[in-house]
Amino acid sequence: MARMDLMTALSNVGACEEAKRWLAAERLRAPMATKSQERWDACQRGDWMLWLAAKANVDRKRVVMAACACARLALVHVPAGEMRPLAAIETAEAWCRGEATIEQVKAARDAAWRCPASAAAAAASAAYAAYADAAAYAAAYAASAAASAAGRSSTLARCADEVRKRIAWSEVERGLYLAAGGVL
Repeated sequence: MARMDLMTALSNVGACEEAKRWLAAERLRAPMATKSQERWDACQRGDWMLWLAAKANVDRKRVVMAACACARLALVHVPAGEMRPLAAIETAEAWCRGEATIEQVKAARDAAWRCPASAAAAAASAAYAAYADAAAYAAAYAASAAASAAGRSSTLARCADEVRKRIAWSEVERGLYLAAGGVL
């Protein structure tokens, strides 16, 4: 398999302009570090990484498990005694292990959405993690639960670490390569 140019891959899958600007700036910052693996390792945006893994058709259950790990970061913002966001995450994790149905996941997601406004971002994080088609939003909503911009950046960076623990760049690269018809 030929080495993939990450900018080409991002353009091919419709990445947002902010992600492409980050990559361009990263290339200027460290021009010698040209490998896409190094960019994956440097990325501090777990939401982008989950989105890209999903676009690359990385195993859906692995993407959902990574999203669940990100959503768990938002649980500190859930009021004491409110269990619906945790239940949504645990149900999605159970689905990944073959221990729950997608109908159970959807029911847990719907319950998490009904959380009080004070837990809205944390509940949204859990709900998105519980819904396999929107797993990438889990990291963004986990970050939204943080009160400050610094907290948001920190949470996204922690999400990126969670994604890297569960999904290797080589898997994403292989999926992007195949999605491009094996030509990049």
